[in-house]
Amino acid sequence: MKYAPILFLFISLSVLGQNTMEASLVATTPMTLETLVAIDDFGTMYSITNHVFSKSNTEKTITYNNLQLGHLTTANASNPLKTNLFYQDFNTVIILDNRLAEIFKLDFNQIQPYKNVSHISTGYDNFLWLFNQDLQQLELYDYKLKQTKVRTLPIQSELLDLKSNYNFCWLLTEKFLYVYNYFGSLVKMMKNDGYTGLYENDENLILKKENSLFFLKENTEKVIPIILPDLLIKQFFVTNETLYIYDHEFLHKFEIKTN
Repeated sequence: MKYAPILFLFISLSVLGQNTMEASLVATTPMTLETLVAIDDFGTMYSITNHVFSKSNTEKTITYNNLQLGHLTTANASNPLKTNLFYQDFNTVIILDNRLAEIFKLDFNQIQPYKNVSHISTGYDNFLWLFNQDLQQLELYDYKLKQTKVRTLPIQSELLDLKSNYNFCWLLTEKFLYVYNYFGSLVKMMKNDGYTGLYENDENLILKKENSLFFLKENTEKVIPIILPDLLIKQFFVTNETLYIYDHEFLHKFEIKTN
């Protein structure tokens, strides 16, 4: 019986470890950008400052600017060959190649039927996931054919965030987190417990709630807190098992274990 306390302590620590995720700080770098979009596996950085979209590495920086469209709302560089920029004020999407040359322009004010779009995200091939806020519906849209392939049922809650990969789309609303496949079928729905933002990586999710981050592994509904030092979380994203947190003064780089 003398081993019982040690065994109990081991079991307790194991259970605790399964209910949290440790994040090990790798580096902190001073940085001043308006919006840090992403950093890829090769260290290429995508960012927005004064509505100018930039792609930077150790050798050079290239930029794209469209003054006529004004405020650059969001950018998605998950596919560097087809980076998409969304200008919500003008209801317009610009598709760029890997040199940031414009290869496609989608003005939803000129496309029939008219779509009032509030969020977009990259889909497979020539598709975009977009949220039609007039109809409160998520659509998978072929921007070359100018056709909607699938359309979901109306969403009965305010949309907070939208992320996707080639297979799925994650839609975070005030009440629920929805997961749709590329056929437009709802494959998962879970209650939103106060989360306001999300990021997808290998079909795992990082969720933001107030000034904390949580991990949701694919095919589960168990949300695990990520143990972080006390810092301001303005923007966050994940590349493989590297978690980046940007507070508008410093870029914090953490190592996490998602498997």
